[in-house]
Amino acid sequence: MNVISIVQQFGTQDSCISLLEQVKWQGKPYCPYCQSEDVARRIKNNENVGRWNCHNCLSAFKVTSGTIFQGTKIPLPKWFAAIAILLNAKKSVSSCQLARDLDLTQPTAWYMAMRIRKAMQEDGAFLRGIVEADETYIGGKPRGPKTPGQRRESKKAPIIGAVERGGKVKAISAPRVTTKLINHFLRRNIDPRAMLITDQYPGYNEARDWIYHERINHSKEYVRDGGIHTNTIEGFWALVKRAISGQHHHYTLDWADRYIDEASYKYNTRKSETPFADFMVRACGVA
Repeated sequence: MNVISIVQQFGTQDSCISLLEQVKWQGKPYCPYCQSEDVARRIKNNENVGRWNCHNCLSAFKVTSGTIFQGTKIPLPKWFAAIAILLNAKKSVSSCQLARDLDLTQPTAWYMAMRIRKAMQEDGAFLRGIVEADETYIGGKPRGPKTPGQRRESKKAPIIGAVERGGKVKAISAPRVTTKLINHFLRRNIDPRAMLITDQYPGYNEARDWIYHERINHSKEYVRDGGIHTNTIEGFWALVKRAISGQHHHYTLDWADRYIDEASYKYNTRKSETPFADFMVRACGVA
């Protein structure tokens, strides 16, 4: 995706509003409060002020109502540029970098990036076929002694994920990795008719009760005949960790899901030929 072309095409407030109206309403504007189509554009001094009036509930609204842009005072061209920059950055972009690129304060850039990442949340569709699941820890360096069967996970954010080979990935952060949480995540996101592949971590043992389950012992091998491996999910973890080491350096568990949503969304849309247009559908709340 060419960021310059996005900036040039949507360099004015009117051009941004026109796109949002097209994506959200598709030629049939309606009131976001009562859903009535008896609405009219508000014109002041022969100029479009970006507001609409509803003749049914007498409300005033904008096309940005119900979108990630709702209530913003930041010009829409900067929002569109921020979206293009984030979508184009495989390893993400820090709020400091975004602030420099768009002439914003760091808190404003962080706020915008978090709203954009919120729109990247995935749907609830099941993963099917061959599915690899794994857990990892991201963040600060491990501290304290490591005892047998226990990970040194101090100040690290645990992440649980599953990926459909050739398809989508789903991942969430967690306060701690437990058998109960792992199985809740797997049941919620994987079709029971799929084939599940994991490592030898005991937390996956209960999965054999409801799904065909293969395990790979990484102390002996990384790939077994029949395509038994977890290399796909390990590759996704590498992308997540490179975004931290190369851009963010650190983020807390409170916001980890937003960054994981971003990494998952980019992985899942990696083959899209129209990433900006696809994201705008989500940004307008019509995904």
